[in-house]
Amino acid sequence: MEKERTLAAFAAVMPAFAIFQDARRQQLMTELCCKEELTVNELTATTSLSRPAVSHHLKLMLDAGVIKVRQVGVERRYSPNLVPVIAQLKELTAALES
Repeated sequence: MEKERTLAAFAAVMPAFAIFQDARRQQLMTELCCKEELTVNELTATTSLSRPAVSHHLKLMLDAGVIKVRQVGVERRYSPNLVPVIAQLKELTAALES
């Protein structure tokens, strides 16, 4: 195992680990993965979270890069952005296994 590579892989994936420590963000990501794209109102309707809470968690997730947003008229539609996170997890796994 190359220690520097492993430590770098851990460092790269830590923001995703940190953002998903919260069960509410896990719930929101699960909803987004099931439906592919949702608005704040749609997420509020499918979870037990208030609209401000959903907005707060989506902002944190957006800042961490685990979701993306696109504007459709007056709506902001959120969707998962897990390809980079999955690549980081694969790199960490490979580093740990080597």
